[in-house]
Amino acid sequence: MSLRVEQSLSQLLHEALVSLRTLGKRSMLALLGIVIGSSSVVALINIGHNASVDAALIFKDMGTDTLVVQFPPKGSANVPMRTHLDLDAVRQAVPGIAHIGALSLFSGPIVFHGRSVNANFVGSTPDVAAAMRLTLQHGRFLSGFDVNETYAVIGADVAQALSAPGDPLRLGDRVRINDYLFLVVGLLQPQPRAMLMPVQPGESLFLPAEGMRRIYAAPQINNLIIRAAVGQDMEHLARAAADALRAQLTEHDVDIQVPQQMIDGMTRQSRTFAYLLLALGAISLIGGGVGVMNVMLMNVSERRREIGIRMALGARQRDIRNLFLLEAVTLTAVGALCGAVLGMTAAWLYAWLSGWVFDLAAAALPLGVGSTLLVGLFFGIYPAVSASRLQPVEALRDE
Repeated sequence: MSLRVEQSLSQLLHEALVSLRTLGKRSMLALLGIVIGSSSVVALINIGHNASVDAALIFKDMGTDTLVVQFPPKGSANVPMRTHLDLDAVRQAVPGIAHIGALSLFSGPIVFHGRSVNANFVGSTPDVAAAMRLTLQHGRFLSGFDVNETYAVIGADVAQALSAPGDPLRLGDRVRINDYLFLVVGLLQPQPRAMLMPVQPGESLFLPAEGMRRIYAAPQINNLIIRAAVGQDMEHLARAAADALRAQLTEHDVDIQVPQQMIDGMTRQSRTFAYLLLALGAISLIGGGVGVMNVMLMNVSERRREIGIRMALGARQRDIRNLFLLEAVTLTAVGALCGAVLGMTAAWLYAWLSGWVFDLAAAALPLGVGSTLLVGLFFGIYPAVSASRLQPVEALRDE
């Protein structure tokens, strides 16, 4: 019984391929429409996925356990921010804080052996390194004992810019800022850019917060970096930290950025973008399905006499229906496979031109090929049913 079924399916598939081959250019045009539709679905799903992955990389190195605090003035008054905050009091009031550091920002030229480069000057408290996940290549970071010292920790980009062949900037060298010489006690490793951080470590020179007065007459705290302990509710922690900081401030408010909220919002936006791209691909795929139905209807019209002969020789309605339905599915399956290859190639090329790292979306191939086959099945049903309902006598009268 199973052998008979396999022979029947093999015979139907052979007849379907022969019939599609005889259609010539018409089947090729329908196949082209299916290929374009299928490739559009596969490519657009992958492009949307890669756009989402690339956007998520912005937050990767910052970490979802990090908060960035800003201090906008209350009202319209432009009041300078304080130069000192009691960070220990904040840590005691909010036990979920693992590390907290303050940043005072300024910028200007650094000179080393006659070479000059502009950089960010970051007055920092000792806990900044842990809060910002700074990694040292050589030396150490600033400690609480360095408040009155002219010590500096230099980012990798700044160190490279100040170096020259045969004369690199090393640990223990001194760099000049205005009229002061600062001893280099640490060199940072190169780190990826973290878009939410108020300063990029590689482009910065870190000084003791109290030492900022040597290069800037009125330093003020611009930001706090808070890193939470493991397993904390970041929104709850942000509210508690804001309350603790407001208790020390009178003329400034507290604005805390919660990365997880931004990630969730970006995820929703990326999902909407992916749905839009998928809808565009589906429209293209439906257009290909209409082409398949048109070809199959013309095929039925031209083979009315053949259908009549088959029925006269004993073919049942379901045999005729299955024959034409298999032709439609076969045409669609070939288009789906070709479209999958073309779509993956297009998505990879788009990612390469955009500077993204290509990442294959898990749903791209199953959804692209599966939706194409369903479209072919849907648009092939009507021609197949129409062929199966022809009356043998009427079909045999056709010349």
